[in-house]
Amino acid sequence: MGRVLISTICLMLILPCVESCSLPRSLYVIVPETIPPEYQVAKVEAVGCDAKSTQLTVKDPSFTIKSNGAVVALTSVSVAERGRTFSVCAQDNSGPESKMEVHLVRSTMPIKHQRGQGFLSRSKRRWAPPNFNVVENYVGSYPKLIEKLVSDTSATYNVYYTIEGEGVDKYPTGVFRLDRNTGDLFLLKSVDREAFPEYKFVVRVWDKITNQETDENLPLKVVVDDVNDNPPEFVGSLQFTVPEHCSVGTVVGKVNTTDKDQIETDHVKIKYTLLTGTAMFAIHPQTGVITTTTNTLDRELQDKHLVIVKIQDMNGAANGLVATSTATIVLSDINDNPPIFMKTSYDVAVQENESEKLLLRIPVQDKDLINTPNWISKFVITQGNENGNFRIVTDPQTNEGLLYVSKPLDYEKTSSVQLQIMAQNQAPLSGSSASWNSIPVKVNVTNVDEGPEFSAPSIRFNVKENTPNGTVIGTYTATDPETKSSKGIKYYKVTDPGSWINVDKDTGELRVANTIDRESPLVRDGFYNITVRAVDASSKSATGTVVIWVEDENDNIPTIPSELTLCQKDGELGSVVVVAEDKDQNPFSSPFTFSLPNKNDGTWSVKSLNDTAATLEQLQPLYLGMHTVDLTVTDLQGSGKTQTVNLRVCKCKNGVCLGKDRSVSLGPLGILTLLLPVALLLLLFLLLAFFCLTKREKLQLDDSADTGGILLKSNTEAPGDEVDASLINGPPFEIDQAVKGSVKGVMMNPSWIGNKSGSTIGTLGVHENGMHGRTDISAANVQDYYTGQYDMTIDRQSYGQLVGSGVDFDYRQHNMDPALLYTWETNGRYLHQKLNQMGTEEDGRYADDIIHAYAFEGRGSVAGSIGCCSNNNDNDNLDFLNTLGPKFKTLAEVCRKT
Repeated sequence: MGRVLISTICLMLILPCVESCSLPRSLYVIVPETIPPEYQVAKVEAVGCDAKSTQLTVKDPSFTIKSNGAVVALTSVSVAERGRTFSVCAQDNSGPESKMEVHLVRSTMPIKHQRGQGFLSRSKRRWAPPNFNVVENYVGSYPKLIEKLVSDTSATYNVYYTIEGEGVDKYPTGVFRLDRNTGDLFLLKSVDREAFPEYKFVVRVWDKITNQETDENLPLKVVVDDVNDNPPEFVGSLQFTVPEHCSVGTVVGKVNTTDKDQIETDHVKIKYTLLTGTAMFAIHPQTGVITTTTNTLDRELQDKHLVIVKIQDMNGAANGLVATSTATIVLSDINDNPPIFMKTSYDVAVQENESEKLLLRIPVQDKDLINTPNWISKFVITQGNENGNFRIVTDPQTNEGLLYVSKPLDYEKTSSVQLQIMAQNQAPLSGSSASWNSIPVKVNVTNVDEGPEFSAPSIRFNVKENTPNGTVIGTYTATDPETKSSKGIKYYKVTDPGSWINVDKDTGELRVANTIDRESPLVRDGFYNITVRAVDASSKSATGTVVIWVEDENDNIPTIPSELTLCQKDGELGSVVVVAEDKDQNPFSSPFTFSLPNKNDGTWSVKSLNDTAATLEQLQPLYLGMHTVDLTVTDLQGSGKTQTVNLRVCKCKNGVCLGKDRSVSLGPLGILTLLLPVALLLLLFLLLAFFCLTKREKLQLDDSADTGGILLKSNTEAPGDEVDASLINGPPFEIDQAVKGSVKGVMMNPSWIGNKSGSTIGTLGVHENGMHGRTDISAANVQDYYTGQYDMTIDRQSYGQLVGSGVDFDYRQHNMDPALLYTWETNGRYLHQKLNQMGTEEDGRYADDIIHAYAFEGRGSVAGSIGCCSNNNDNDNLDFLNTLGPKFKTLAEVCRKT
């Protein structure tokens, strides 16, 4: 049987600068429904392969491939309606395997044999072909025929073809063209798979005569086959960190990459390679993970490593595209270096009794990273500090160790101390076999003259309260640390708040000086402290504390409030809680016993409530007000007495007596409110008094011409005015030349007024200066004279009988005005009472206010009479003050101003 070739397809991939052995991605072949044995379905030609070493294989056992690339059926093969697919692979010694997919498409046309040839003629293309493939970046001539499209209706109709879609009339346009008459599809220019991986369009067939479609629309898709035209790229940072001295195989980091070519092809299969740093690091060729190959990485020798990473697609084949970059690997620090001392030992000296003194600075060196826990030093005193006399800290600025003496040393006990000091870090050692270092430090103690020392910093004595004065409670002594003797040491008391204890100056003996009271506020939690100072012959001193535990005695009895309140409710008997207090402690205090005296009226009963309180219950109705209840309270030892409670029974509101609530509610603000008006009134009186004193010169007495029955103006010592005769109609007056004393104004004393016995007291005269007065009154009886003069009362019923003088008087016979006579009566009573009152004062309080007799100043006197009752009028002439001399001018000016 001759060999029939349905389709011989020679595909050659022509790409510039491509050296790998490769096959097209896919191949579509039209075959009969049943393929006979030895039927050649296709011929494959690989591109860029070594002819001598190339091996071609087919993955379907029904087919075989010969060395020339011919694919032949071994047996009869049936092709289903959906087609049949198998793979063809090619590989040479230069690179990886290349694979192509062969798609067998069943034909609907019968096979015709051509005479003289063993090949079948090409069948008519059916109207529904599979997808087409084009290779990106094709460098051949254009336009390039891709396929011939033929509709089955072309056998019946005269047809033409149209096309629309991507690559034609949609973006990107101008990529494909369809010959409308022949149905040939052409590629017009190079395409880029990374920009547009496939094109979809629709082909239609039309009758040229009717312009009607003769067949269904044909949707087509042209797939762009990838070529390795994009090199791989690095993604992300290439900065990595790994600890120093890490173990072999420690992951440093992963190199991330990308490739724009077709996924799941060799075009994106990347191989990773290290070009440098291979002595310490390695990279996985497929994953890009960098690991360490040694455990000797030392940050102190080199803290950073730079390695060059190469990435190549095509799985590292010679024709793969390459990219390189530098990865930075930083070594992180670990504490693999302990601090090193600068010296091997130290010697220092310190005086005894010194404390908190810096003795030594200890420097160290550390190769680890500065200012990290691996570098910061920590010093430890491992030996010699059992008594806690020393402490060592780290200087944060210099990282040195600072050795201090924290507790005073005693030369008499030890003259030197041997310390062992270790230098560590804050972080533990790791990655190294080294250990912490130590050095010896010798501290020499220098002797000094010390003061005395008490046997103990503090001493305690138990003393009962109320211990008699002079009782010895103990002794507190000190000794000289050098001589171990107390000779020559004096003792003084420094603090003793209650002056309860005396300290013997020579022996340190402690005696009770005053009554010790446990209930005193000076005692806290039962303890009372005093401070004692011991002073030696060189005036050095020491201080100690004497702690006195004051033991309690039953010296206080329970006490209850002196006043309580019982709120009474209508129709109910009330009760009140009585709480007792005792300053003593257990067992001299609670529980208390409450009871009523045997002789009680049965009004109350008492019932214990708890250890310190009892309920006083009312048994009978009580009136509102204060009641007294006798209540006996004793402590646990039976010590106590009967006490009286003032119990207020009242109506309450919110637990407070109503009456009491009103009184209690008047607080400081209420008292201030009450006092404020009084203060304002007092201030008003002071202002009025000040106004009257300062404005006295402006005061004028309004003296009306018609005085009627009012008092006449008499506040002047100038010559008096004549009295209007129409006002007083009495017997004629005698004029005398002198009088024992002078009184301003008019003095009415009719000579016809006699005493009670009817005898004449005296006569009234008129002085030459116009003053009226008696001529027969001496200084001895002047008091009686004035008293009797104004002792005039008028019987209103008799209209004229002068009761005070005992003389019958008819005012109508003397033409007297009744109103004026009434005024005399009133003024007489007032003056009489005042004179009697002033005369009865024993302490002389009114000595300056009673009437005095003065000698006549003489005619023409510019000063006038002087007395407490005299008053200068604003109209008085004060020019005489100018003649008193220069010493009185200042006084005169003051008088004029005021």
